[in-house]
Amino acid sequence: MNRFVHSVLVWLAVGLFLLPIIWMFGTAFKPPGEILRSGASLLPSQLSIEAFKALWQGDFQILIGNTVLIALSATMVSVIVAFFAAYALVRYQFPAKLDNVFLLLVLVIKMMPPIVVAIPLYSLMNQLGLLNSKLGLILAYQVYTLPFCIWMLLGFIRDIPLEIEEAGAMDGAHLFNRLAHIVFPLCAPGLVATAIFAMILGWNEFLFSLLFIHTPDKFTIPLFISNFMTEDGTAWGELMAAGIVSSLPMLALAGYMQRYLLRGFSMGLK
Repeated sequence: MNRFVHSVLVWLAVGLFLLPIIWMFGTAFKPPGEILRSGASLLPSQLSIEAFKALWQGDFQILIGNTVLIALSATMVSVIVAFFAAYALVRYQFPAKLDNVFLLLVLVIKMMPPIVVAIPLYSLMNQLGLLNSKLGLILAYQVYTLPFCIWMLLGFIRDIPLEIEEAGAMDGAHLFNRLAHIVFPLCAPGLVATAIFAMILGWNEFLFSLLFIHTPDKFTIPLFISNFMTEDGTAWGELMAAGIVSSLPMLALAGYMQRYLLRGFSMGLK
């Protein structure tokens, strides 16, 4: 009986999880007239790719390139800076527990609503001449990604035995040699896991893109998708098609890096 109840609950959870995905695919492949028809079924009566054709008639390819460039660059900056920051916080002693204070401030920044820092960040970007630029957006994304990466990498670096580094130091390895040949390889699964989640954060970010980007040729995918919801109505077919296409790169990345992701979690999140 317990096994039966467990199976029912599992399949119920799977069904609830898959229902929005089925609805999204069904809407994306419906003919335009069927989407607006009242009482239409969840699945299309006949398959249509009109929504995908309308999507690719614009500059969607350019927007994908913008999003890849911005999210990937923001991820690389966050992971590199967070790696050195987490290493220093784990391996070095700071006076007056400044390391704990720093981590607390980082956590507070991460927990704050992004709109709180948006106004001062907008003013700073304006003074630096970085508004409506990809570089400015990459730097703005650090508000999201950098605190997350620091906290993620703390656990991974703590799991690296200090004795291994001490042995390398006794053999004459300097700090950067130890980082490059000992710490970095051992922490690689954790770095990959952290990079995947940071990439997803950057890929899905909307608020800063909305505030800091003004010209359509520099839009990111989330900002472009929002244009399908207007005061005149919602283009459900194109909206769902854009959601499917924009989800595929992250699904492919997570699937390809799955083994590193699992190793990273087993290494640092015990």
